[in-house]
Order: sequence, then structure tokens, then C-alpha cells
Amino acid sequence: MRYPLPQEIRVHPERDALTLIYDSGEHTLPAEYLRVLSPSAEVRGHGVGHEKLQTGKRGVRIEEIAASGNYALKIYFSDGHDSGLYDWDYLYLLAHEYETRWQDYLQKLAAADATRDAEPQEQPAPAQHGCGGCGKHH
Repeated sequence: MRYPLPQEIRVHPERDALTLIYDSGEHTLPAEYLRVLSPSAEVRGHGVGHEKLQTGKRGVRIEEIAASGNYALKIYFSDGHDSGLYDWDYLYLLAHEYETRWQDYLQKLAAADATRDAEPQEQPAPAQHGCGGCGKHH
């Protein structure tokens, strides 16, 4: 089935969401939602049952969007992910099935005891100067 194409696509100024405007209405999709449901092989795997649950993507931003021919949108995310091509039908489904798909994702996170938050970055250990901490080195 072919779904309608969006009449307009807007990236929010904060780069945290994408709005798709259809004849049937306006749908705002958070960047995190788009990222965790990327159509890429990295996320979807190579068949049913091979999906990789995306964790720690809260706060991800949309760096750039680009048309891929006349059939899809490529989204570049702040975490470096850019391998998914969102065809117009998939974007339509993401927009119109947002509540169901988002709740399904949250349930999978909970079942995996995983989080939407990124792991804290480890702070590098202070440099050791072999002087026993004399206080002269910073």
C-alpha cells in the first residue's frame, strides 16, 4: 500500500524533533523515537528476531536531513547514526502509529532492564607524576 506523502517536513529549531504535515494533520516525531526505530540494519537486524534494542538515546538530536531520491529521507543523528533510509511509507506509519510504537519500545526497554539515558562518560584519571603527590604538578 502506498501512503500519502508529507506536504511539508520541518526540523524543530532545537533539533529534537521532526514535524511531518499531511492532509490528515500534523505529526511531531521526537528525534529519540526516530533514532530508536531507525530502519537501518544496525537497528532492525537482518530478519525477525535479530533486532537490536537501542538504549541510551534520550537527548539525541537531528543534525541534518536529506532527500534520498524521491522515495526516502536520510536522517543524520548527533550520535553519528546515519545509515537508515526512512521511506515515505515508513515515515507515515511512524507518524500515525506513534503511541503504539513508542509504548512497545518502552516495554522492551523495561523488559531488558535498560534505560533511555546514556551511560555517564568516565572521567579520565588524573595524571600521575611519580612524585608521590608533591602538589607541584597540575
